[in-house]
Order: sequence, then C-alpha cells, then structure tokens
Amino acid sequence: MTQVVLTCSADGCLKEVSARGHAGFGAKGRDIVCAAESFLLRTAMAVLESGTGGLVLAKDASRRGELFFRVVERGNVSADRLRCVADFIRDGMQSLSEEYPECVCFRELGESEDAGSGD
Repeated sequence: MTQVVLTCSADGCLKEVSARGHAGFGAKGRDIVCAAESFLLRTAMAVLESGTGGLVLAKDASRRGELFFRVVERGNVSADRLRCVADFIRDGMQSLSEEYPECVCFRELGESEDAGSGD
C-alpha cells in the first residue's frame, strides 16, 4: 500500500507531499495504480517547477517507492497556483484511494501537524 500525505497551510496552499510504498495492485513496472500515483505527483512537481517567480522545491525521488517534495521558498508564486496544485493532488489521490482502498492510503494534514515525512 502507498501512504500519501499532503500538507497544506491554513489558507490551502501546498506545503509538502510525501508518498511511500508500493500500491501492490500489479507487478512492479506494470502496476496501474502506482503509475497513476506517480503521474499525479510528478505532474504536480513539474507544474510548480515550470512556473516563474522564484519558487524553490526540496525534492527527493531517489529511492524506488518514495517521492517527496516541499515548498522551501515561495518567491512570487501566487497563493492561487499553490492552492490549485494542492487541489489537483487532493482530488486525484482521493479518487484513487476511493477506487483502490487496498492500494492507496491518502491523508491530508494542516501545516501545524507532523507529517513524519521528508528529511
């Protein structure tokens, strides 16, 4: 099962995301649930990195079955953009966890809660 944690600020802006584990729906390299999770999270990272405005992400996807990224410096990136990316992740992961509850555990934390992720 993949554990996915989304952390947002009080105003709904994305702060960090972590994903650990394997969905276990299919064989490694052929797991459609794992592919969907990876696609959602990597697209969210790409959208954040493609914008201008000085946004800095700390990220780590160096180990198979783990992906993490955190907004370190927001720069001039709008709150709307960070909320939109958080909504994209939330909606996608909630949908996956509802359709494949044995494969995906999604939860969302406020920024004051400890996600137990990252460093």
